Amino acid sequence: MKNTNKRSLTLRSLFILATLIGAMSISGCNTVHGVGEDTEAVGEAIQGAAK
Repeated sequence: MKNTNKRSLTLRSLFILATLIGAMSISGCNTVHGVGEDTEAVGEAIQGAAK
């Protein structure tokens, strides 16, 4: 009986860890995307000022 409880706890822990990593990856992509948009906007502003 102890072995089953230990395995269940391990599987649950792995599932929670995978879910957290997935959530962090998704939010990280959004952050990097936002930085890319900001950098693009700055580049366009510099181009506009140079004309």
